[in-house]
Amino acid sequence: MLESIIAYGLAMGAIYALIGITYNVMFTASRVFSFTAGMLGMLGGVLGALFIRKLGLPVIAGLVLVLAAGAAIGVITEIVTVRPVLKSLDQHLYVLSTLAFALLIQQFTAIEWSTEPQPFPRLLDIGPGVFDQQFWLPLAACFATIVGLELLYRRTLVGRAFLAIAEDNYAARALGLPEQRLRMASYALAGMIGVLAGFAGGEVLLAFFANAPMLNFYGFVPVALGGMGSNRGAVIGGFALGLFQQAANFLVGGIFASVAVFVVFILVLLARPEGFGGARAARRV
Repeated sequence: MLESIIAYGLAMGAIYALIGITYNVMFTASRVFSFTAGMLGMLGGVLGALFIRKLGLPVIAGLVLVLAAGAAIGVITEIVTVRPVLKSLDQHLYVLSTLAFALLIQQFTAIEWSTEPQPFPRLLDIGPGVFDQQFWLPLAACFATIVGLELLYRRTLVGRAFLAIAEDNYAARALGLPEQRLRMASYALAGMIGVLAGFAGGEVLLAFFANAPMLNFYGFVPVALGGMGSNRGAVIGGFALGLFQQAANFLVGGIFASVAVFVVFILVLLARPEGFGGARAARRV
């Protein structure tokens, strides 16, 4: 029982953390909180099942196509829903533009794919038990993502350019950095991370169009808990959420588990609004 709670909790926590990182990568590049992260996670599972189970492609080929689709959707998100908003006086319109785009893709997926959960193919013949691939694949994907992002941001010129526009996009433009192209690249990167979450967690989540709103919310919780823009905080918050959610499912079950998650989430934000990994905002006195 305890092993099952820990295994499922860590797997779901890794998925939530990846969605949280998707939020962060898009936010740091544009200061826009895009509500397409959950939709990307949903598409990772659906496209993975389509390419591998229905079309019979090898796992590696299916993964490459899923990542390419995620990158393309990320770029489209930036061009269609973010770039026009950044030019507008009322930049909070991104709430409507990104949410409308996510709902459009979700409903199109329901029409073309299915409104019922579909099985996700087994990627590796390892299992069953707590060492089954459905448990450790999300963990491996999360670990590879956070390490890859750290290396990208700290060891490459492109990564440092990403950090520059995240810190001060006006100063970055003054220095001659191509802000628009860097923002597009960031959204492409975020798109790949988002679909990777759904692909790696496909056996746990299944290929289901309704995963989008669930991942949107539960992926936001690690961002709020860990601090906006903090990928390490999102990972810690994601694992904490996954373990707490699975323990609550076992102890109280059903809708009461979701209520428990909401209650704890609200209490944490009341105690520390900036999140555990965020810096306290200075207040003039």
